[in-house]
Amino acid sequence: MRQIASTALARSLFAMGAATLALTAAVGRAEAPAPEPASATARATQAEPYVRPDVKAFLKAYNAKPQPALTREMLMQIHKMPPSAIAGMTQQDLPVGDITTKDVTMPGPAGPMALRMFDPRGEREPGPVVVFYHGGGYVLGSIDTHAGLAAEIARQLDLPVVSVEYRLAPENPWPAAPDDGEAAARWIAANGAAFGRQFNGLILSGDSAGGNLTLVTAAALRDKPAALPVVMQIPIYPATDFAKTYPSATTFASGYLLDDASMTNFRKHYAADPESLRASPLRGNLAGLPPTVLVTAGLDPLRDQGRAYAAKLVDAGVSTAYYEGHGLIHGFASFRKVIPSAQADTLAFLRVAKAMLDEQAALPK
Repeated sequence: MRQIASTALARSLFAMGAATLALTAAVGRAEAPAPEPASATARATQAEPYVRPDVKAFLKAYNAKPQPALTREMLMQIHKMPPSAIAGMTQQDLPVGDITTKDVTMPGPAGPMALRMFDPRGEREPGPVVVFYHGGGYVLGSIDTHAGLAAEIARQLDLPVVSVEYRLAPENPWPAAPDDGEAAARWIAANGAAFGRQFNGLILSGDSAGGNLTLVTAAALRDKPAALPVVMQIPIYPATDFAKTYPSATTFASGYLLDDASMTNFRKHYAADPESLRASPLRGNLAGLPPTVLVTAGLDPLRDQGRAYAAKLVDAGVSTAYYEGHGLIHGFASFRKVIPSAQADTLAFLRVAKAMLDEQAALPK
């Protein structure tokens, strides 16, 4: 009976794909405002941000269905379900496609951790490996929910990607996730043979909550290097600063899938110290970090955090490329099935990353 109830709750929650995002929940719907004079209406229309047609259609469908609150009890029930069962309910992204996979278990800070390699090649010469951290607001998501995105990164960069199953809140609040993220990067750097590969560098990447873990892990490995150097980081619409409210958080506080209420709820479950650099990496010294491709979405409450981090990287002398998906919402890279135009943007920022990697490889040693 408990499993049936848990499944019903999860189906309700994930019906519109909330599990594939780092930070999603109910979007409040206000009553329609009274008609305004034509001139005022025109001014309001001009002030509205651009929303792509397929994004608009997706949001209309999403907002038509009330979403349940992500309470501690609901999350704990969801976490008891097999990750593959949850992934089967989240069909917003493109399929994994034809790709080699290998599951590996590593010793983590609090017990065994699951890893999965995605590689477009059955065999390859020594080269870098991408360490990928899935999104999910630190409370949702898994290797399975983000398998499509991990596989796409592997194909476009022509590199193996190892996706990390880190501990989730509320059962495992901060700093469990950054502890696991750092431990995974260090273990992967020292254990390429476990995947049948020979790695010679790390590329850290992740979306939203996973983007935050990317930045936190990159700083940790800069200060205390792993067995291999970090040659690039690719944070995708990351949270970078828990301690400050940025203008985009107000501009897109509701109506764009990710909203203020859901972010407040997830932060409560995650229970991070907002002043800690392991939660708010923007507040730290960014000098000496690896070359970076930082991605944001134009309609994302987290957008301005990402912009601020990219600008600070440039000021610190870090080679930086910034990509903003115009008219896109938070989570677009894992919503490519229901927002088809997002695929072109995903391929575009991965081409930027590939070009930067090729440029690095061509430099004199």
